[in-house]
Amino acid sequence: MELFALRMPIVKIGDNLVELILKCLNAQNLQLQDRDVLAITSKMLSYSEDRITEPSKVKPTRKAVELAKKYSISPEFAELILQEADRIYGGVEKAVLTLKNGIMTPNAGIDNKNTPDEYAALWPINPEKSAETIRSEVKKATGKTVAVLIVDSGLVPLRKGTNGLALAVAGFKPVRDSIGKKDLFGKRIMITRQAIADDLASAAHLLMGEATERTPVVLVREAPLDFDDEVHGAADMMMPFKQCIFMNIIDRKTRRRVKR
Repeated sequence: MELFALRMPIVKIGDNLVELILKCLNAQNLQLQDRDVLAITSKMLSYSEDRITEPSKVKPTRKAVELAKKYSISPEFAELILQEADRIYGGVEKAVLTLKNGIMTPNAGIDNKNTPDEYAALWPINPEKSAETIRSEVKKATGKTVAVLIVDSGLVPLRKGTNGLALAVAGFKPVRDSIGKKDLFGKRIMITRQAIADDLASAAHLLMGEATERTPVVLVREAPLDFDDEVHGAADMMMPFKQCIFMNIIDRKTRRRVKR
């Protein structure tokens, strides 16, 4: 497998991402091939789709003021979290643990990193639709059938630092099921699935970086994927609450606390 980080200019609201990506590929003497994967940061979509906001212009509610005080964030930022999150579970200083579109993520995906002063980026409204649109437009412009992976930063419990998180996939199966197969010693595998999309997102994330790299797109070639013509969102990659070793405990304790 080969990965090529694309050096790109800062994306502006309304930019045509496909035209920009193809231009940068050409500048680096890279030509798309069938079954390539374009891994794209969610923040690029946020910029192009005008999902950039000014928290200072948000009027905080009483609940936001309480949340802000508890976790040392601004009331305006807390209000944005309340508006964007599906559920709130708790948090630590400067970060609130939330559920957003079936994904456990800090601050409902809201991020003020790599945005202008006084601004913050929200997650794209519909990353699945965006991934499929980009895939279709690339096919129209180049004749090549590629896959598209929308990437954000994720966290693993008790591990320092961020890794890659797949928000949406167009063109390959995001999860590989090993249940029922045999291991090296002939034992039947009982519960293991491989998070293919997240694995690939982490590989791309390593090159994308988190600061001034300006490489928000990574071209992935010869990846060992099961290609298809489908679009897969968070729901296709989500583990049901009762089967998730983390969420089953967190959600049960939260419901118990609310009932009290």
